[in-house]
Amino acid sequence: MSEPSFPSADELLANNVVAASDGRPFLSGEPSRRLAVVSCMDCRIDIETVLGLEHGQAHVLRNAGGVVTDDVIRSLTLSQRYLGTREVLIISHTDCGLSKVTEAAFRSELYAELGIAPQWALEDFTDPADAVRRSIARLVDSPFVLHTEHVRGFVYDVETRLLREVS
Repeated sequence: MSEPSFPSADELLANNVVAASDGRPFLSGEPSRRLAVVSCMDCRIDIETVLGLEHGQAHVLRNAGGVVTDDVIRSLTLSQRYLGTREVLIISHTDCGLSKVTEAAFRSELYAELGIAPQWALEDFTDPADAVRRSIARLVDSPFVLHTEHVRGFVYDVETRLLREVS
């Protein structure tokens, strides 16, 4: 396996100049589909392509595992209260890296290396569908998130690239 190449900041800035001159109209910060999506940061998942979304149609919040954390609740609260979103999709996936590590081992490893453990939870899981169910429950139980009547969860299969709804 060869060493990965890293893009330089200058290359990325040059890409930005091209992207900024593409002629697309200015967009509002309010997603036109009134949709927010919470998903894993896994690079195999291109949320816009998976869901057939266009630029500006949804807020996309990504983190390790696609789990609803306090920070996701913070973002969704702002998204709903100030930017008009009303529907939330939570998407986990098969073969997730977060399902391959345990909270105890992770905390122990960090403590051994750094002498401190993080204050935040890793939110590890073995079954992505169970992780989605927990995230939905956390979201629905939050007093800060106003609109929970349209919350649905899915598991994305990284091999078939299909979504399966979690019930």
